[in-house]
Amino acid sequence: MDTMEAIFTRRSIRKYTSDPISEDVMEQALRAAMSAPSAGNAQPWHFVVVTDRKILDGIPEYSPYAAMCRHAPAAVLVCGDLSLEKFPGYWALDCSAAIQNMLLAARALGLGTVWTGIYPTEDRIVAFSKNFNLPENVKPHSLVVMGWPDAEFKRQDRFKPERIHRNTF
Repeated sequence: MDTMEAIFTRRSIRKYTSDPISEDVMEQALRAAMSAPSAGNAQPWHFVVVTDRKILDGIPEYSPYAAMCRHAPAAVLVCGDLSLEKFPGYWALDCSAAIQNMLLAARALGLGTVWTGIYPTEDRIVAFSKNFNLPENVKPHSLVVMGWPDAEFKRQDRFKPERIHRNTF
């Protein structure tokens, strides 16, 4: 699948088959994530790949918009390592760029994903930090739930020319 098709057909998928994701496919998605730009090329990210059924089933207890974890074969907890930052505060932007790369790579590989937010919601930050034993300098940013989709990818035109401004607002 070409890049433009992956971009235009990427959707939040919340229904998955029970088929596992191979290590090779997961690695490709993570390689894409780590190819993202970051402030000062700091690459201040860490990724926790979650495939343990008990852990996945427990996530919705402290992350209310991640109920689909109960049916997905995997999720990736994307974290920012504040000790790796070159420009303080940009870790959240850097992690967002990595996530977008991961979402598009997953789509190109045939996977479905949904991006669920953690940062900046304090109770979710605390819960994920505790449940995943994150070091003090590592902050949870988002959880990307993924699996083989049990739903269609439909192309939608979301282009809004009225949101484009030239030279000034």
